[in-house]
Amino acid sequence: MKKYVVLMSFCLVSTFVFGQKEKEIKLNEETNLVEATYYHDNGEVSQQGTFNLEGKLHGDWVSYNEEGIKISEGAYANGVKTGKWFFWSDGNMKEVEFSNNTIATVINRENTKSVTKN
Repeated sequence: MKKYVVLMSFCLVSTFVFGQKEKEIKLNEETNLVEATYYHDNGEVSQQGTFNLEGKLHGDWVSYNEEGIKISEGAYANGVKTGKWFFWSDGNMKEVEFSNNTIATVINRENTKSVTKN
């Protein structure tokens, strides 16, 4: 039963993250990484990042809200969150340090605005 619940959870998360209608995916032959851009229904960029050839998240990933304002930024190494990630919400920023895909530290910073996309 536990395996079924885990499988269903994975399917729901995958559908939410990658189920957007519009996306651009292309192979960067110089880096051997698949570059992906996903869009909100209104046409604004939702997420940008790269996958390795095994299909695991790898490299920098950035997420934006529907207005095009950056809401998170961080990096993956072969599917594992690594290093510092930044999350913006209501004018505040959380700096989260990951170690072995687990949160190691969290620093809250108030009155920190994120920047809009390019």
